[in-house]
Amino acid sequence: MSSEKSRALILRLVDFSESSCVVTLFTERFGKIAALAKGARRPKGPFESALDLLAICRIVFLHKSSDSLDLLTEAKLEKRFRASTRDLSRLYAGYYVAELLNELTDIADPHPELFEAAIFTLAELNAEADVLTTIVRFELTTLRLLGHLPTWDQCAGCGVIVSGDSRISFGQLAGGVLCNTCRVGQREVVRIKPEVIRVLKLLSREDEPTDTSWSVAANLRGPVRGVLNRYIANLVGHRIRMHDYLGMLAT
Repeated sequence: MSSEKSRALILRLVDFSESSCVVTLFTERFGKIAALAKGARRPKGPFESALDLLAICRIVFLHKSSDSLDLLTEAKLEKRFRASTRDLSRLYAGYYVAELLNELTDIADPHPELFEAAIFTLAELNAEADVLTTIVRFELTTLRLLGHLPTWDQCAGCGVIVSGDSRISFGQLAGGVLCNTCRVGQREVVRIKPEVIRVLKLLSREDEPTDTSWSVAANLRGPVRGVLNRYIANLVGHRIRMHDYLGMLAT
């Protein structure tokens, strides 16, 4: 076994025994890992109360070459997620960040840019940024970095440029907008207003400015949330649990 160090975001905690738990972490250097934290549930455990959902820590763990759990040996708290004390919607949004990372990433698949995006998103939720806009930006950044970002301009079927003044076909399974020819026979196709596509395209851009004073317009919040909820649910193969709670952000 080799000893490894990294910054990490805690995604999940599951009791393992009376004194220990299994921790799922999204690390800066090694991607997602699952590790056994022995003694973590003791009142005076070895981790100095650092193991808290959405906490950012500096960890040391023993990496096992087999399929068994890694062993967490040290966790020093760097920052806690404090938004829950101010606004319930920010708490739910933070939980969603953790669930999305857990669902869309694989064990031992590093994505340092995604790690930084998650840390930035939690910082924005801890501050005053609009919650829905912050979460949509994170969802689209996650999809882009993991290679799942839908096409907003070109038909996902044939590649032609798709435009429209009324509504545009979007294939949830096809992975983007569809022209009139390619939409025929496709399942899970919805019709979306062009202004919804424009907002999603803007927030998808790699060079999109992170101006926290700008937010998605009130009349577009529901449609934007609906498109991403269905697209991500189709991508992972089931409904994301926190989508039900994020409905409040669309109002």
